[in-house]
Amino acid sequence: MENITDLALSLDTVWMLLAAMLVFFMQPGFAMVEAGFTRTKNTANILMKNLLDFSLGSILFWAVGFGLMFGAGGFIGEVHLFDASFFDMGLPIEGFLVFQTVFCATAATIVSGAMAERTKFSMYLAYTVLISVLIYPISGHWTWGGGWLMNGEEGSFMMSTFGTTFHDFAGSTIVHSVGGWVALVGAAIIGPRIGKYGKDGKSRAIPGHNLTVACLGVFILWFGWFGFNPGSQLAASGEENRIAISHVFLTTNLAACAGGFTSLALAWFKYKKPSLSLTLNGVLAGLVGITAGCDLVNPAGAVIIGAICGTAMVFAVEFIDHVLKIDDPVGASSVHGVCGFLGTILTGFFATEEGLFFSGNANFLGAQLFGALVVSCWAASMGYVVFKGLDLVHGLRVSPRVEEEGLDIYEHGETAYNS
Repeated sequence: MENITDLALSLDTVWMLLAAMLVFFMQPGFAMVEAGFTRTKNTANILMKNLLDFSLGSILFWAVGFGLMFGAGGFIGEVHLFDASFFDMGLPIEGFLVFQTVFCATAATIVSGAMAERTKFSMYLAYTVLISVLIYPISGHWTWGGGWLMNGEEGSFMMSTFGTTFHDFAGSTIVHSVGGWVALVGAAIIGPRIGKYGKDGKSRAIPGHNLTVACLGVFILWFGWFGFNPGSQLAASGEENRIAISHVFLTTNLAACAGGFTSLALAWFKYKKPSLSLTLNGVLAGLVGITAGCDLVNPAGAVIIGAICGTAMVFAVEFIDHVLKIDDPVGASSVHGVCGFLGTILTGFFATEEGLFFSGNANFLGAQLFGALVVSCWAASMGYVVFKGLDLVHGLRVSPRVEEEGLDIYEHGETAYNS
């Protein structure tokens, strides 16, 4: 019996670490998408930021963020500096730390694309520190760390108010929406790129330099998402886990396909051309949207959620660009912020047990709406404090000359492409 238990734990550990590898591989996916959607002269800067997010973020999350996120405490957990042994679970704590680290890096790197082509590298470094040790870990403590939004004990706030708890299986809100709202606020504070809006206030397209690279990045992200969502099961042994992982694989893929197809169809209808860039973001929108409820919805629900998110993304991109006048070169705030929030809410409708359409009870929907709003407000407000503070202290933006000639040479002394 002991050998069987040990074998099961070994299998679960290998699955968790394999999933962590897949999520880590999303980092080059983000780098390729962001680089492809921006201009040649800023490519090295984009790549450097994505490299920094993981390398510096990993050290900071190990040193501070992990202890804050999973430490004891109701509102803010205890900080355990340079020590992960405080958290006891069946799986090796070192492996769980690595798995959580790659999720933290994902939340951090979403922002780089929205603020691309005009942000000082030193100021982006300061932001990476703050999201890795404060913004992401605290909201993560409220949810995955056993905090008040997911506390199912009798008499807890969520149980007393809604009779159920907030649910975000793999991070539509906890990871993507956090990164998306911080990105939106950061892009608003730093202002649009030179030439983005004319004197008449109309938006001008600034095409990315390489849609081939961007498409490759989306395929890499799609592949990595099969670690992001199924890996959040954290176990592969036993019939229940095998079924759960397989179900999450299916719902994740269906939502991605639905998101890509509906964004393609809508773009074709609205702009008379089937846009590759919008289709790529549509795939990501479907993936972000399904991440909260991939374990709770059935395949048909996954297709509907993906389709809704793919549609909403196209309108969100247009609204943020043309109405709010916020310049987001890669659509990060629409894909991750809007669709992360929307996907979390839609779980409250389509979850096959507690969802409104299946149970007829709105309690779970209320919990989803409340949790998504609380975390989104936290991320947006902290993003404002961080970026406004950095802007006042040292200035977020490079000079007009650096922006026009490119950040690669001025910020890094080298270019991604040599003629």
